[in-house]
Amino acid sequence: MELRDALAQISEIRSQMALSQMFRGYRSFSAVVTGVIAVVAAVVQQRWVEHPQAQPGAYLMIWVGAAAVSLLIIGVEMVWRCRRMNSDMQTRLTLLAVESFMPSLVAGGLVTGVIYTLVPELFRLLPAFWMLLFSMGVFAMSRILPRATFWCGAYYLIAGILFLALSQSHHTLAPWIMGAVFAIGQFITAGILYWTLERGHGGAASGNT
Repeated sequence: MELRDALAQISEIRSQMALSQMFRGYRSFSAVVTGVIAVVAAVVQQRWVEHPQAQPGAYLMIWVGAAAVSLLIIGVEMVWRCRRMNSDMQTRLTLLAVESFMPSLVAGGLVTGVIYTLVPELFRLLPAFWMLLFSMGVFAMSRILPRATFWCGAYYLIAGILFLALSQSHHTLAPWIMGAVFAIGQFITAGILYWTLERGHGGAASGNT
């Protein structure tokens, strides 16, 4: 029993240590790429979906597809860096990062599905909901990312509230609403990650960090 308690305490200490360390598996490159993807998605919507309220399926195909590609890119980088660093602590932090962001991701999927299938009259609210839920994910991950990423979460939160207040207008579905908000947010995130994790670290940034 004492051995079991000791092991449990050790596990708890290691978990607390993981929380106190900074996650280094998410870098500026993937943040920039996801910002570019948001711009590309906005261009595609502008060219092919002129009336998103009347074409909800096409609108979702563009933006859900953009989100899926972005998550894939970030996920691949996280796994690659985790394996390259070969650190038990960074493995724990990688899992913690995924666990932290997953609730907002699942909530976003559920909200999207419910609105699309059951309450299409609220479809114009989706961009605001996505921004708000994304902000929750950023806030959750900011515990293990550079402290300044908190302001990225605040940015998405303010944007979501603003567009929720403007939701009576169908312009909330305009291509550059999503494109500009997420591109700017991801470029800001990239700048923070570069400045705090990569700038001035040289080879260490691409190796052990």
